[in-house]
Amino acid sequence: MAPGAHQINGALQHTLKSSIDCSGVGLHSGAKVSMTLNPADPNTGIIFRRTDVAGGGGEVPARWDTVVDARLNTSVGNADGVCVGTIEHLMAALSGAEIDNALIEINGPEVPIMDGSAEPFLFLIECAGLAEQPVARRLIEVLKPVSVGDDRHSAVLSPGRCPSISFEIDFEGTFIQHQQFFTSLVNGTFQSEIARARTFGFEHEITELRAAGLIRGGSLDNAIVVGGDGILNDDGLRFEDEFVRHKVLDSIGDLYLAGGCILGHFHGFRSGHALNHELLRALMEDSTAWRYTDFSETRPAIAAMSSPVAAAATA
Repeated sequence: MAPGAHQINGALQHTLKSSIDCSGVGLHSGAKVSMTLNPADPNTGIIFRRTDVAGGGGEVPARWDTVVDARLNTSVGNADGVCVGTIEHLMAALSGAEIDNALIEINGPEVPIMDGSAEPFLFLIECAGLAEQPVARRLIEVLKPVSVGDDRHSAVLSPGRCPSISFEIDFEGTFIQHQQFFTSLVNGTFQSEIARARTFGFEHEITELRAAGLIRGGSLDNAIVVGGDGILNDDGLRFEDEFVRHKVLDSIGDLYLAGGCILGHFHGFRSGHALNHELLRALMEDSTAWRYTDFSETRPAIAAMSSPVAAAATA
């Protein structure tokens, strides 16, 4: 079957066909880390396993109720105090590739930053291949609007015919200025419009963050650095509005901690990881705001959700 022609793949759960390895440095720790993406059984979800933790207490589910830190990245942890940080770009790639179940083995406390985007993780997934599993994919349908924040920062989830996302940022007085972006997450738009967008930061913040023990692994190879009148990266931007696209990428990764694809529309206004997780918690803790459903119950528009990664890998 040709890529793009696969229709039932969106209706069934997926895992990886085979295991695949990668290595890199942690953005904040600066430590070298190795990671392996492995297949997992249906209904497992996404599980991290710290291979450097002895005694069998190293498994950490990637769920909204295991988030332990969301200040500058998304970190999850378990009852034994074992944590895995900076998971948002990998989670976004898993979401975009329709991976429902995976066991991720990692020998340190932070997912490697790679090039600062989700594209390297998508490439790994494509190389490993996808395997369909004989269990229906579970959707989380938003039934009524849920919002958090204030006039300065806000995040909203509302009902929608298909998964979609919009974001607005405003860095007045900087090179970034005001940017906004909208996309429906169907027909491979994550791969074509979002996955390559890199994380970013400001030159004047670097010294302060490093003094606080953060971004020790950050460099122009894995982040866009914004100076007074432009960016310091010689290779320029991948998109004219790469900054807001990366905020969309982060939000997709954060929202995948719901435990499935969210059927609805997300809008962020100057939102970050902390507010995204506050929104997700508000949704999941209100049983009248959402329901589990599957593709047999949803509208025809959902048939277009399949990513080209999933379509090609399962063809």
